[in-house]
Amino acid sequence: MIVWLNGTFGAGKTTTASELAGLLGARTFDTEFVGYLLRTAFPEHEGDFQHLPLWRPLVVENTARVHEHAGTLVIPQTVLVEAYAREIFDGLAGRGVPVAHFVLHAEAAELRRRIEESADTFARQWRLDHVDRYGEALPWLRRSATLVSTEGKTPAEVARGIAERVRAR
Repeated sequence: MIVWLNGTFGAGKTTTASELAGLLGARTFDTEFVGYLLRTAFPEHEGDFQHLPLWRPLVVENTARVHEHAGTLVIPQTVLVEAYAREIFDGLAGRGVPVAHFVLHAEAAELRRRIEESADTFARQWRLDHVDRYGEALPWLRRSATLVSTEGKTPAEVARGIAERVRAR
């Protein structure tokens, strides 16, 4: 099984993924590295590597192969374009790999507060620039994923709640 943690940049996906992997006896797998690989091959591409047509099929291929050898994976990856998520999730389903899709959710004001207070100043503007895009994606995310409120909760508490849901499947 793949446990996909979605949500906007700065929502706490990576920290929660680490906690969740420990609870499930799973491994984390960061598909951003596929994007970093593509950036080296296509340096002329500016912007979000998810827009590169190769990114999605390579995510499917790499995720399916790692899953085959490692078992349950927890993937902390923001995907705000519905067509991209469908391509990835349908591709994994076609390979017999089920995906449990969760969205770590906080309201826009809370997200902006967290981002502004974060010590990670390098990614601050990128994260702020995507809060509104996350809001625009919320309708399809609500239809296709389980939203998990992160407001007033630690990453460990969020991970425990997701682990309970995964085990109940």
